[in-house]
Amino acid sequence: MNHDTAPPAHQQALDAVRVQDWKELDSRPLPRWYGDAKFGIFVHWGVFSVPAWRTLNDEQFGSYAEWYYASVYGPYRNADPDFHATMFPDRDYRDLVSDFRAELFDPEAWASLFRRAGARYVVLTSKHHDGYCLWPTENSHKRGWHAGEAGPRRDLLGELTNAVRDEGLRMGLYYSIPEWETHRSHRVDGGYFIPEADAQRYGMSEEAYPREILHQQWVELNETYAPAVIYTDGGEWDFSEEYTDTRRMLSWLYTDAPNADEVVVNDRIHVGMPGAHGDIYSTEYHDLDGFGTVHPWEESRGIGGSYGFNRAESVEDYASANELVTLLAQTVAGGGNLLLNVGPTADGRIPAVQQERLLQIGAWLDVNGEAIYETAPAADVRTASAQVFATSKPGARYLIVTGSPHEDVAVSMTSTGLGEGSTAAGRVRGWDLLGAERDVAEDLLDVRIEGDEVAVRLRPAALWTSSSDDALPLVIRLQVDEDGATGGTSPAQTPVEEER
Repeated sequence: MNHDTAPPAHQQALDAVRVQDWKELDSRPLPRWYGDAKFGIFVHWGVFSVPAWRTLNDEQFGSYAEWYYASVYGPYRNADPDFHATMFPDRDYRDLVSDFRAELFDPEAWASLFRRAGARYVVLTSKHHDGYCLWPTENSHKRGWHAGEAGPRRDLLGELTNAVRDEGLRMGLYYSIPEWETHRSHRVDGGYFIPEADAQRYGMSEEAYPREILHQQWVELNETYAPAVIYTDGGEWDFSEEYTDTRRMLSWLYTDAPNADEVVVNDRIHVGMPGAHGDIYSTEYHDLDGFGTVHPWEESRGIGGSYGFNRAESVEDYASANELVTLLAQTVAGGGNLLLNVGPTADGRIPAVQQERLLQIGAWLDVNGEAIYETAPAADVRTASAQVFATSKPGARYLIVTGSPHEDVAVSMTSTGLGEGSTAAGRVRGWDLLGAERDVAEDLLDVRIEGDEVAVRLRPAALWTSSSDDALPLVIRLQVDEDGATGGTSPAQTPVEEER
């Protein structure tokens, strides 16, 4: 086996680095931009966008169309055993790349949409589990299996990176740690996710993979595109820390990479890493409850039940704007960021219903964004209502009221964060409704402040408005006397770097 299949400098860069221990790696401060950003756009796009199909399933993760290679073409949890042979006779999965042309891809239009949605960062699948790369990688194992040579013959990652940065947003990438064509998994009883014939035809030595693909592309991607986010995935299924050499990868990234001061990495490189190591911890369609203020975290999900575009979904399968804004508020008030996915079509269009949802979120953020960006969970606000989420800035607390509560919403201010002997009584100095003049706000809301208690009642006009299908949450801003409270823009337990 030839171990010099890509520019040797890429592996040499990792070989030369001083490998840090986990204590040192875990003490790295979170770049401030990420904790302030709160909302990002995920983009799942690739060869799987050609068939764009998986029968809908109520099982967790059961409708993911980006898993077509494994779960429609292949045997893993396959509810569509005849689909591929019927729709694409005499073609294997790799043959579909000829139909992945991206001929209508307009990176500037995508980036403008993401900015108008109110997102502060974007994450694109540079390589999913099928191993296909959306950039013209130099890695010789990828000849004929990357966007520069097969399919669109464009640098999709590079074009979107430039357009996103031109809009003033941060650009990141998703990178699958394993590849289905090479790696077996305990999740399929030690076999392959895909048909074994495809793995034998297209895969490589598992032993050689970390040095010949993983490490070299890690350096290549960071040196070429300098992403602000690296969303790793799949390594936590089967790979040991020794196999991926995770600490070496991160040590190089945090010290020698051009994006060392800006980049944020999640926790899915090896078994045992999730919830233990990484700049941020990842949750997915609420598979976990989140991590509060213990550690920075991020919830990701699609607008529907899939990340990749799924033609099996209809408009009823997509979350409403109200549901998505409520999810954003819930996530941010719980200490996390929301990474909301869009799944473009193979020709490069973002489906209209997905565009509409993004613009609806953006319109809400245009009015209410100060309750989301650069905030922290309001540790000194207590409420028993499941329809109210609270965020905090110095001098203000934001009550994000979702749905149509017909009972009074009771909120208590506590002395959390105040000096010894301080009380919460009298801290709330006033209120207003974001986006509304005072007389309009009083027509909609009855807000009563007594000591450390705040009671909110929606008046009939607000109840009528909030009961409509397209109603979005209201945001009440409380003016608060901090009296020595810390407020802050990020969890107290988390060291944060100054803005870069």
